Amino acid sequence: MSNRKDWDTYFLDIAYMASTRSRCNRRHVGAVLVQGKKLLGTAYNGAPMGVPDCTEAGCMLVEEIELKVVENIEEVIRKQRCIRTIHAEQNLLLFTDREDREGSTVYVTDQPCWTCANMLANSGVIEIVFHRGYPKDHEKVSHLMVDRGIVFRRMEGYEPPPGTVSDVVN
Repeated sequence: MSNRKDWDTYFLDIAYMASTRSRCNRRHVGAVLVQGKKLLGTAYNGAPMGVPDCTEAGCMLVEEIELKVVENIEEVIRKQRCIRTIHAEQNLLLFTDREDREGSTVYVTDQPCWTCANMLANSGVIEIVFHRGYPKDHEKVSHLMVDRGIVFRRMEGYEPPPGTVSDVVN
């Protein structure tokens, strides 16, 4: 019997390894771009190159307010996010070629936020595989992926490699 990992686990493990490069105080996120079984790029969340990151300069938090209407009832959703940090998915798109993204899969440690989902939806990828959920944006991101015909799936029961998950704030 073989202990060989399946491809999804293998590439998600690599995304978690990439996340260990992050210096974000709130969450370490990693992403990888795969074409077939070929790894084309890795990325993690962090401040732009050459400028102080959150561990050096502190988080640059903003609060966003979203109005959601469910069954004619308005609900205000408040979200805090750090604008000092470039998300892993954004860095992945910045550092890979459009030609490589066409028909590819992105493996990411965390479900993409709305902004990253929009960018990925327009990037040429045909599949996004993630581990940890992001409930604040899950519903609208899932709808976007259905509308775009992008396979969007969470790896249930996945266990990240030891030492790759940091105790950080959601």
